[in-house]
Formats: sequence, C-alpha cells, structure tokens
Amino acid sequence: MSKKKSRLKLAQEQAESAIKKTNDKIGELGTLTSQLYDGLNTIQKLFDEIRNVPGEKRLEYEKLKKIRLNWKQQAEKIESDYKNAVAKNAGKGAAGLGAGIAVAALGPTAAMGIATTFGIASTGTAISTLSGAAATNAALAWLGGGALAAGGGGMAAGNAFLALAGPVGWAIAGVALVGSGFLLWKGKSDQNRLEEIFTLISKRDVKSYELAIVEINERISRIKDESQKLNCASERTRAYGLDYNLMTEAQQYELGSYVNLMNSSTQLLVNPITGLQPKYDIGDLKEYIAFSKKKFDDKQKSLIVSLSNLLFKINFDEKDKTLLWKSFKGNKKFLSSIEMSKRDFEFSIIETVTDALKHKYRSEKG
Repeated sequence: MSKKKSRLKLAQEQAESAIKKTNDKIGELGTLTSQLYDGLNTIQKLFDEIRNVPGEKRLEYEKLKKIRLNWKQQAEKIESDYKNAVAKNAGKGAAGLGAGIAVAALGPTAAMGIATTFGIASTGTAISTLSGAAATNAALAWLGGGALAAGGGGMAAGNAFLALAGPVGWAIAGVALVGSGFLLWKGKSDQNRLEEIFTLISKRDVKSYELAIVEINERISRIKDESQKLNCASERTRAYGLDYNLMTEAQQYELGSYVNLMNSSTQLLVNPITGLQPKYDIGDLKEYIAFSKKKFDDKQKSLIVSLSNLLFKINFDEKDKTLLWKSFKGNKKFLSSIEMSKRDFEFSIIETVTDALKHKYRSEKG
C-alpha cells in the first residue's frame, strides 16, 4: 500500500509542474519572438534602402534597431553564460535540470524566450527594471531555480540561493529548501508548522505561475498577430519604390504607420512578463532603507531581498519567525550558499525582513 503524500509534497509537485509548464511556454514564446525579430529585420532593411526618408522618421526606426540589437545580444549572452555555468558545474548537480530547461534545449530560440520573459533594458530608456548583467543573472536564476526545484544543484554552487532574488524571487527555492534539511525538526508541532509555511509558499507560487502562463499566452497571441502585419507591411513597402519623395502622400502616411508597427512589435520583444518579476526588489529595499534609516552591506541587502521574496504575502506570527530563523540558521547548505556563518545569521535579519515587508504592504495600500 502506497504511503499517502503530505500536503506539502502535493503542493511541491504542483509547483514543479507549474514551473515545467511555464518553461514550455517560454520555449514557445522564444520560437515566436525569433520569427518576430526576423520580420522586424526584414522591414528594417527595406526602410534602410529608401532614400529621402524624413530625419525624424529615420531616427525613430534607427533607435528601434538598436533596442532589438541589444535584446538579441542579451539573448546570445544568456545562452552562452548558461552553457558555461553548466559546464563549470558539471558533476555538481547543475546538469540534472529536470523541471528547468535542459541545457540541450537552451538554443537561440529558448534564450530569446527567456530574454523576453525577464525583460531587457533598451538603449536610453529602461523598459524593464533589469538591465545588462542583471537581466542575464535573472534569467540564469530562473533556469538554475528549475534545477533547484527538481532537486538538482542549481545553476552554480555558491550563490544559487541568492541568485533567486531575481525575477522569480525565492519562488522555486521553496521547493528545494524543504528537501535540503530545513524540515529536519525535533518537535512534531514545530515541524508541522514549518511544513505548513512552505506549503503556503508553494501554493502562492503556483498561482503566480498560472497567471504568468496566461500572460505569456496573451503575448504569444499578440506576437502572431504582429508578425502577420509585419509580413504584409514588408510586401507593400517593396512595391513603393526606393525614393520617399516619389511616393504618394497616402504611401508616405502608410510608411509612417509601419514605423509605429515596428515600435509596438519591438516592445513585444523586450517588455518583461510581469507575472515573473520579483515581488520584492532592490527598489523596494531602498525605499525601506530611506524610511527606516537603517544601513546594510551588499550581502545583507541581497539576503533581505531574497527572504522578502520567499516570505512575500505569507502570514506568520512571532513563533513562526523564530522557527524560520532556527531553520535557516541550522542549515549548513543554506548558510554556505549565502556565505554567512551560523553566528552571523542573527534573528534581527528575520525581524528586518518582516519589517521591510510590512512597509511594502503599507506602501501598496497607500
């Protein structure tokens, strides 16, 4: 007779399943963003060949070209960095991704899907809160987090847990923490309560992933529509000749509308999926620091952001805080991952996280 699964185990399995579905959708998104990118390049080349285009129009689509190039370079960097991370950590569990995207599948289109999912900053105006290395790290954290959720070693040994302060926060880490000794607790009631907290975390995250999948599906639908419009626009542009001054006023107006189309299509490439953005980010912490006048070093800041994501919208009392603190403090693997000694992991860290989250909740209501 098979042993009945605990509520926590069932919630974990639901979270792992949701991560897998989200990754599948990200892969599908990548294939379509790749096609959209090609369609944008095609019409861009046609525009480049037209003489006498007014300066402001040319500046507009040249700016869009730079944004797309930046996005493509970020996608290539994500692909390259991830493969390097897996190679570097071969034998440490990083290759057994399970719920994450397997490295073999992380080709150019999958990397494009990840780049779109987590957002890339444009040149000039930051479209996303992430940019450059931060965007790449966030994407790698998602992939590494998939490995953590499946019980693997994550994308890298050292700061795999802290890396999850990226767009997924500690969402998927909750699955891994339980399996790494966090619930090896002596008192049955205390262990039950810890299991309940991590069950709530998993259930919260499943909802986040389900909403993200809806959002990705909407993005996929829009990209398909825009790709069709771009193909039609390219065909019509080819028929207008290569001199703007020789075109009719209606044709010139239509070309202007195509620049607007290029703009909206480019946003579909680079704007992040909001459902997979962090619930608590460094900007939130900066607001809290300004309010509280407290000072933290960089390591403490990363830890506060990470734990705030893990415990976001999870209700717990004073006893729960002590339980969580002792769980973190007593877990060697966790302490090693954040490069902190048992002595340094003080209760004040949990107090600060609780206070920081309360400040954010108040700000959201205000």
